[in-house]
Amino acid sequence: MLSLRHVQLRALVFTRQTAIKQVALASTAVDTDGSQSQLSGEPVTPQKKQSRPIRTRRPRISLQHPREWNRPLAFGVLPAFDEALKVIKEDSIALKDEVKALEGAIAREKKTPQPDQHALLELENKLRILEVQSEINFPQVRWKCANGMADMSKAVDRHLLEQRWRKEGALDLLMERIHQMKVVPDVLPDIHPSLDLRVNFPKVKSNTGLQATISKAVYEHVEPGVFLLPEQTVEPPKIYTTVFHPEERLYTLLMIDPVTDFPDETNQTFQTYLHWLQPNIPLSSVSPSPVPNLNTHTAYVPPHPQRGTTYHRYTILLLPQHCRLPIHMVAKDKRAGFNVRAFMEKHGLDKNTGGGVHMWREVWSEGVSVIYRDILKTAEPKFGRMPKADRYGDFRGKKRYV
Repeated sequence: MLSLRHVQLRALVFTRQTAIKQVALASTAVDTDGSQSQLSGEPVTPQKKQSRPIRTRRPRISLQHPREWNRPLAFGVLPAFDEALKVIKEDSIALKDEVKALEGAIAREKKTPQPDQHALLELENKLRILEVQSEINFPQVRWKCANGMADMSKAVDRHLLEQRWRKEGALDLLMERIHQMKVVPDVLPDIHPSLDLRVNFPKVKSNTGLQATISKAVYEHVEPGVFLLPEQTVEPPKIYTTVFHPEERLYTLLMIDPVTDFPDETNQTFQTYLHWLQPNIPLSSVSPSPVPNLNTHTAYVPPHPQRGTTYHRYTILLLPQHCRLPIHMVAKDKRAGFNVRAFMEKHGLDKNTGGGVHMWREVWSEGVSVIYRDILKTAEPKFGRMPKADRYGDFRGKKRYV
């Protein structure tokens, strides 16, 4: 019988011989391919590996692709977690009982011949707080709001989304840009947004410097204060809103070029230009987005920053109304010199009651000439820098030391 050492040595020899044969076969195959390529005269090109798209483990979650919340731990794995869910549920039941009692008190107060409006308002505010508190601690509620599946008909979902908008940077970025770029106070002395207003314009496919290619089918979100091309803004933008009040309210949409950006050739100064006006827009927390039918009043005129001017700050305002307003259309020849503050004062639009705001910047490009020719149908103006006064003109040509 062969010893264990002899068996191991034979196995090692067999493994080495097999490896040598595989290397020889591989080199023969390479030589064969090389000889064939040399005979045919064609260069050898290495084959590229096909790249596979990277798949993320996280599934797509949205209102179009909804998913249900699953417990991170099965029942009984962590008793403290089970007890916490039990306490949250018991607290929710107790708060919902208070909600029912408060709804009954509000109904009884409304049935009285002369209801106390101040007391009624306090009861309604307390009711909204209890509705939020009764469900805000459930992990499934917070998970759905964090993953784009919020139900805006529920008070708790509206509250969570509003807190996220106010505290996670979106509102801070907006306020930073409109103050940094002097939209406040050039347009309005102050503004306090109460809804999330988002603007989408077509995406730029390519930009060679002389001509930009725009994708009319693909729209992208516009961050406040960024530069856009005039070719992107030829068509009206898609306006998205996240409103946090359940009842339907009316708003007026304004899009302007502020007073320090649009030249006034007659008076050798600057003026405000009205690009878009749409009053009586009904909005609530369940309104569709993007907002439909926004070009039925004073039609949209695309931005057209004049050659020779600095960047223009195009601003969209969404101002709350107290009632339906009979606002007349503004003719094209009346858009220049539009007074935003006088318009708001005339129609009772209060900036302190909330609303929405958004802005972006543009400078002249080749697309502006096309807008003047095809849409505005006027000659394109060209501006330059104002000539500086020569403080030493009277002394030039004279002897200096006589």
